Amino acid sequence: MLTDAALKNLRPRTKPYKSTDRDGMYAYVSPGGAISFRYDYRFNGRRETVTLGRYGRGGLSLAQARERLFDIKRTIAEGASPAIEKQRAKRRLQESRSFEHVAQAWMDKAPMADSTRNMRRSIFNREVLPKWQTRLLSEITPDDLRAHCKTIVDRGAPATAIHVRDIVKQIYGWAILHGEKIDNPADGVGPASIATFRPRDRSLSPSEIRIMLGLLGEVATLPTIRLGLKFVLLSMVRKSELQDGTWDEVDFDNAVWSIPKARMKRSRPHNVYLSTQMFDILIALKTCAGNSKYILPSRYDADAPMSKATFNRVTTAIADRAAARELALEPFTVHDLRRTASTLLHEMSFNSDWIEKGLAHEERSSRGVYNKAEFEMQRRHMAQEWSNAVEAWEEGKAYSPVLAVPEGAGPRFDPRF
Repeated sequence: MLTDAALKNLRPRTKPYKSTDRDGMYAYVSPGGAISFRYDYRFNGRRETVTLGRYGRGGLSLAQARERLFDIKRTIAEGASPAIEKQRAKRRLQESRSFEHVAQAWMDKAPMADSTRNMRRSIFNREVLPKWQTRLLSEITPDDLRAHCKTIVDRGAPATAIHVRDIVKQIYGWAILHGEKIDNPADGVGPASIATFRPRDRSLSPSEIRIMLGLLGEVATLPTIRLGLKFVLLSMVRKSELQDGTWDEVDFDNAVWSIPKARMKRSRPHNVYLSTQMFDILIALKTCAGNSKYILPSRYDADAPMSKATFNRVTTAIADRAAARELALEPFTVHDLRRTASTLLHEMSFNSDWIEKGLAHEERSSRGVYNKAEFEMQRRHMAQEWSNAVEAWEEGKAYSPVLAVPEGAGPRFDPRF
């Protein structure tokens, strides 16, 4: 049986030789003086040799080699060849693709809305790529991801940290789907271990809408931004859909704004039927936009849309002003205005199909597959009633909506055609 003293006294010879240890392991001494631990065994009738590791500084100690031998014997008992498994691991390492390579493929090819892709690409380029650009997929562990997310949380950006974890999870999911034999590090990092948030399910009441619109006229911002925020409330569109909207999408003759599928979350074109109030807002915005192609151009560059953060700054300013005056208006987001419209229209008892179509939601059941109705006349009527209600609440008045489409306003179906 070998000892550390015996190993240190082994000297090279003109030919390689072995010095045996217990349990079949031996030290293999090369003519150059290198000493490695090896083990010979028989597997499926053939003789194989596996090298456990090199002895000495930066390699294995005798005790570590004996522990590794125990693992190798267990592998053999489980019906696998240690030598072949070692070759496979080495080949996987050589063939392993870089994290950056796979991430860029996922970013370019994975199905997602353009707005989502743009947001994720921005976060990836800023928060993820600089950290792991030179790593292989196999080199990123759950501890690496958890520690990186913690640094982002510590600087005061918990939402960004959650997005980073989600992006990494989807990159590895994409890699596994396309044949990579690796574990997903994000599976070992739950979102709740990074940060927790209060549920964002807020909608405003009619009285809060009155306070919000009143304060909107006081905050320090451009008149076009005030009009744009009110337009979000009236039209039920997503913030990005309005911010990136262009004038060639608006048909003033037919009072409809047609958003192409490339800009919609679910990649389906969507029509926004304009009430008289929405129509008037767009006329005012068109007058202010000058020669810009954007409905809401940047303040400093007419060839670019307004900043993504502009509306957020305005809603925060409104909430701060309300708190300072002790007014009954809790903080809210731009998306809460869309949720507000949905909630109050349902409470008014408008048809859910009209509301969901107005929100550009598509029912995923078999009913949704077969029902492709646009409900144009009904949605035009609902949009006008909603705008009338908001206008009344802004003035501090009550409003009773007319739920039925006026007779003669709906489409007519002639059986002769």
